[in-house]
Amino acid sequence: MVFKYTVSLFSFELLVFIKLPLFLTLMSAIFNYGSGHLTSSTALAIANGTTRGVLSPETVAAVNQNQQHVRDIVSSGRTVYGVNTGFGALATTIISEDDTRLLQYKILQSHSVGVGEPVSQELAKLMLITKVHSLAQGYSGIQLSTLERITWHIVNNVIPVVPEKGSVGASGDLAPLAHLFLPLVGLGEVYYRGERMHAAKMFQKENLQPLSLGPKEGLALINGTQFILSFAVKAVQQLHNCLEAADIIGAMSLEALTGTQAPFSEKLHSLRPFAGNRLVAQRLRLILKGSDIMQSHIDCGRVQDPYSLRCMPQVHGASRNAWMHLKELTETELNSVTDNPVIFSADDTVSGGNFHGQPLALPLDYAAIAASEVGNIADRRCYLLLEGKWGLPLLLMNNVGLNSGFMIPQYTTAALVTENKTLCFPASADSIPTSLGQEDHVSMGSISGRKLNRIIGNLENILGIELLTACQAIEFRRPLKSSPVLEFAHEFVRKHVSFASEDRIFADDIMKTTSLIAGFTFVRECDSLAKANGVFLNDGFDSFTY
Repeated sequence: MVFKYTVSLFSFELLVFIKLPLFLTLMSAIFNYGSGHLTSSTALAIANGTTRGVLSPETVAAVNQNQQHVRDIVSSGRTVYGVNTGFGALATTIISEDDTRLLQYKILQSHSVGVGEPVSQELAKLMLITKVHSLAQGYSGIQLSTLERITWHIVNNVIPVVPEKGSVGASGDLAPLAHLFLPLVGLGEVYYRGERMHAAKMFQKENLQPLSLGPKEGLALINGTQFILSFAVKAVQQLHNCLEAADIIGAMSLEALTGTQAPFSEKLHSLRPFAGNRLVAQRLRLILKGSDIMQSHIDCGRVQDPYSLRCMPQVHGASRNAWMHLKELTETELNSVTDNPVIFSADDTVSGGNFHGQPLALPLDYAAIAASEVGNIADRRCYLLLEGKWGLPLLLMNNVGLNSGFMIPQYTTAALVTENKTLCFPASADSIPTSLGQEDHVSMGSISGRKLNRIIGNLENILGIELLTACQAIEFRRPLKSSPVLEFAHEFVRKHVSFASEDRIFADDIMKTTSLIAGFTFVRECDSLAKANGVFLNDGFDSFTY
């Protein structure tokens, strides 16, 4: 998919239509940058190519008008921060009209100080998408040609290389955003057709020229929270998937342990009506509906189950409520203008703090605790399954001693749970002054986002181990059958991982079950089966989707 870049919006869109694969041209949904309401799911859809972001004529007009305000400010000689001054601690340094363009180039150079491994290409692409939407609202003084070049990168999947470390989360994500936009001026590196290369080499292949950025543009590009925000978007997606999986896997563990569904009663949860709790209780009731195993022990005499079974609605539900908080604040940020200064007109500019990452740093740290706790309770269920209680063999094998059974996979869940606990210290609780004290409180939200990403990755592995363990355990309840949803879930896993009658390299099994969860396949297939049988697990809780 290659086409020449032009600065004309309509030529640009026409060329996109010509060169995009036909199925994308005909089937992609359209999102209007700058005027549409962006959600996490829409941002992800633009990133994966199922939705196409465009600049509407109304957006083009607003962007051009706002850019004219900047030109008017420069020609008037009036001093406005970021337009004809230095930045941060150098805000009182006046920059001549002749040097304003050079200043934009230099700000991208000087702020490109990131270190560490590059973030994923998907995350860097989300940064481009969320930045375009913010700039296209028409308050940043950006040139249309600059916006079109960024959209060219998105459409053609030419993704800048962005180091993961170096942002303190105010004035936004300066270092990662500087790296993100180095290719606009012919600097930095990009991923191009499966190869990592210098932007200048890519320009030669595509017959492109570096942009000449105008006054205010450099600052508009590097001010903002798009690094933090892109981690939040991914967390909304991945944590939601883990929460959905945790309910299904937890229900399978409950069945294997012949636990009761009585604590999931609707009338019980109506007395403490947290939305997340009520949703999880409903899901567990529906997931367990029609189970022969559940019916087989109604009069067994057990008074109550351990908390890791009985309190799933309260624990999983609390994490769902935290997820909802993250989702709502992420959506607000997705549709915000987060650079500085904000240009309302040539006579009305405001230098404020919309770039400060604290509004996302706090919910990201909250979500980290929520994700960690889902893993914590899942580990406890793994342990319960190994104890040899309620008719299950010790360590879930009949010949232990020679075999260690499923003892050691739980060591891994214990290690991952503890690692997650150490990652739960809130980065937003810390602040180190920068810019010679001008930026004397920073959010550290970029670290919040990166930590949450690691915690969710660990959680996917923990849930993968519980799924492996629960599938092993439930086979000891045969010939009794569980519910249709759980029987399907078990059979689906068994297509990839067999029953273990003796020890083997369980790391291979863990990798397979974890990939089913992390790749969204497990939840998607179980949901499809439920819907095909007229069971809608999240019915009445539409707000808990993204």
